[in-house]
Amino acid sequence: MTYRSDTLAQHGEPGQAGVRPPPRKAAETWKKPRRGILRLVDGAGGTPQAGWRARLDLEFERRGARTTLTRRSHSGPLAVQRPFHPEADGTCHVYVLHPPGGLVSGDLLELEVTAAPGARALLTTPAATKLYRSSGAPVRQRQRFTVAAGARLEWLPQETIAYVGADARLATAVELAPGAEFVGFEILCLGHPARGESFTHGRVEQRLEVFRDGVPLVIERARYQGGTDSLAQAHGLGGLPVVGTLLCIGPPRPEALRDQLRAALERAAPGESGLSELAHALVCRYRGGSVERAHAAFRSAWGLLRQHCFASAAAPPRIWAT
Repeated sequence: MTYRSDTLAQHGEPGQAGVRPPPRKAAETWKKPRRGILRLVDGAGGTPQAGWRARLDLEFERRGARTTLTRRSHSGPLAVQRPFHPEADGTCHVYVLHPPGGLVSGDLLELEVTAAPGARALLTTPAATKLYRSSGAPVRQRQRFTVAAGARLEWLPQETIAYVGADARLATAVELAPGAEFVGFEILCLGHPARGESFTHGRVEQRLEVFRDGVPLVIERARYQGGTDSLAQAHGLGGLPVVGTLLCIGPPRPEALRDQLRAALERAAPGESGLSELAHALVCRYRGGSVERAHAAFRSAWGLLRQHCFASAAAPPRIWAT
């Protein structure tokens, strides 16, 4: 495994900046930027081989007292259920569905989400994403989140499971306007611990990039190569199959929040979780043996962030209770 975490403009690759027309009915002063998400995954510009191709584009706008899903377009097996509005502030809850449930060689999933000025949206998934054994071309998953000034986007999916022999390239890009807020977590399970299956061979590459107004705030890259010493040794994963990251960017962070977050993480995942503060982000980490504990830790942290940073009570998606 190799891992890199960089912050601020002295590291990373900002990519190509550009301008795209604003979404329907969005404020005329706001332009939705366009970043090189293809570059984030493909690197050398390779074209994925034959496989399932699916793409989902969503746009959220504030209309009156609540946020509305104003645009959805999809191709292939990627869609959303009917939006919910369970919160008093009108936050729109959406479940992203991938009916096949798993990805195999050559599959490509693309998700693009835009939150217009003042919008509030929370997205989750009803089930884990499964990366199956690859027999050729790698699986590719690309996610791009664009958040306008005064908008908030929360990305809280179920875990991703990489089965033995999986070969995957996963990329998430977040573009924030000044005054935009983002909270998101992602959890990766290598192998199938419940069956006693370790990630003895295969490869998963992850990339996360967060920009505000074109300036990089967080750049992270990770490569997990099955069967290598770095997965087993203490300087890597220490033989533990589950890793995860939670990011909170944008809102003011009260001084007392750090201690409360650390205590909540320790209660949910003793000895497996931690907290750090960057100049522009609050970061929670998980490295341990349980997807359930990873979710418990991050959801506890999310609840505190909702309360202390956003002044709103956590409203867990109903699908989490099923």
